[in-house]
Amino acid sequence: MVDLHSQYEHIKQDIDAAIREVIESTAFVKGPKVTEFQQQLEQYTGAKHVIPVGNGTDALQIALMALGLQKGDEVITPTFTFIATAEVVALLGLTPVVVDVDWETMNLDIESVRRAITPRTKAIVPVHLFGQCANMEALMALAKEHHLFVVEDACQAIGAKYTFANGETKQAGTMGDIGCTSFFPSKNLGCYGDGGAIFTDNDDLADRMRAIANHGMVVRYHHDMIGVNSRLDSLQAAILNAKLPHLDEYIKARQQAADFYDKAFAHCDVLLVPGHQKCSTHVYHQYTLRVIGTDRDTLRENLAERGIPAMIYYPVPLHQQKAYRDPRYKDGDFPVAERLAACVLSLPMHTELDEEQLNYITSNVLELCKK
Repeated sequence: MVDLHSQYEHIKQDIDAAIREVIESTAFVKGPKVTEFQQQLEQYTGAKHVIPVGNGTDALQIALMALGLQKGDEVITPTFTFIATAEVVALLGLTPVVVDVDWETMNLDIESVRRAITPRTKAIVPVHLFGQCANMEALMALAKEHHLFVVEDACQAIGAKYTFANGETKQAGTMGDIGCTSFFPSKNLGCYGDGGAIFTDNDDLADRMRAIANHGMVVRYHHDMIGVNSRLDSLQAAILNAKLPHLDEYIKARQQAADFYDKAFAHCDVLLVPGHQKCSTHVYHQYTLRVIGTDRDTLRENLAERGIPAMIYYPVPLHQQKAYRDPRYKDGDFPVAERLAACVLSLPMHTELDEEQLNYITSNVLELCKK
């Protein structure tokens, strides 16, 4: 699914030098490389504040902790997403409220969000799923109307750009009150372990999140709030410093691979290529088909027999997960998400895919779909 070794070989000298520099400096925690990466990421994204943290899940948790929400407050999030989005809501004693998604983009459906808002709703967490921004213009207008916070889960979409009706363009993670991202190795900008970051233009929220990420501490050994211990270590920051200048190049390579897939499957009746919305670029953290005219699981098994990996993200929506079963919801309440869970299939997507590999993948997919 992801060829990290070949990617490393292309930038081996830079990566090795960056790691060696940290080891020789012995500044392993909160070293200058972390500050350097923070500043470079601020410049790249246009965010006023970047707070590096331990991973993307921590980023989401710290973001919600900073908003001053109370136990029982409701947070809206799509039911078709990775579990971390709801997990942090539940861990904080807040109430996850799930909504359905759009069939084409697989991002949260605005009308479903509108119907889910109650007097207890305090925040919305849109997920920019698979690398494409949710409908942020409509979502921000809805949040403003109801005085709600917006915390973007941009863990799969760093580098994606959203253009508003007035022509303003902003990056994924920089449109809401707070944005969160992950640097898990398989991400478009991935480190060699765990890592994450939080974005905001709000000075007060930035100060609060920095403190929360550091045990709630502003002045050393003086703890003003309940916090956690979450930090990006210097080795990972150094690796990300070496990779960030290549991010646009990586995105372009993924977009070219996706274009190859799109053209190959354009006339296949049993496959639907990813839906696109004009207001957002797609950085293709995953290339996810909807298999509608043949058995998805059999197709996946047959591809595996031919040496082609394929993954299912995500086979069980949040409202059907054992840990998140809720008497408010029953099977069938979120038909689009449930249908997607039964038919999505992601093909290999990474920066090192070449034409020979793409031809092999697509020709086998098409051949198996005809059987």
